[in-house]
Amino acid sequence: MHRTTRIKITELNPHLMCALCGGYFIDATTIVECLHSFCKTCIVRYLETNKYCPMCDVQVHKTRPLLSIRSDKTLQDIVYKLVPGLFKDEMKRRRDFYAAYPMAEVPNGSNEDRGEVSEQDKGNLTDDEIVSLSIEFYEGSREEKKGTVENGELEKEKRNGVRFLRCPAAMTVMHLAKFLRNKMDVPSKYKVEVLYEDEPLKEYYTLMDIAYIYPWRR
Repeated sequence: MHRTTRIKITELNPHLMCALCGGYFIDATTIVECLHSFCKTCIVRYLETNKYCPMCDVQVHKTRPLLSIRSDKTLQDIVYKLVPGLFKDEMKRRRDFYAAYPMAEVPNGSNEDRGEVSEQDKGNLTDDEIVSLSIEFYEGSREEKKGTVENGELEKEKRNGVRFLRCPAAMTVMHLAKFLRNKMDVPSKYKVEVLYEDEPLKEYYTLMDIAYIYPWRR
């Protein structure tokens, strides 16, 4: 049985903080060659004059080091989840900046880059919060279904197969699968799996975990 263990945020700090600025990751960015992560602005500024990882000295790229770094959204979402108030403070900082410099160019033009995303819109959840979700029977990958809609029949069939549930955010995939087995009278010889798009979910994932791991919005 999967058990919840409480740990202090200070024990996780080495995995959540940038070695260059000493603060929590903002726009976490990872070096492809060694998988060390830093704030985007920190590593971009560093690589202007250096071509080696500041933590392990592996060569990032001989001539164009910026080609070997990637945005790490999953890591950044984890940092925002674990550090209270960080997301809210960062969004305020961005709004203040673009209010002071209205002509400044927004990197990706997204609402989050402009600081216009609230914690609620981000999908932050608490253990006791009730989550509304829809589920449907899996009948092959999305790629297989593309271009097969004729006279709206597929959409009609899809609507008929959708079920809606309200569950606590702390509910695990294992308990959701057990509920579905009982509700749908699935024989014990069959295995019940819950998928997000085409990917099977771990039994110990909670709905809250899924909301942070995948681009699941309220």
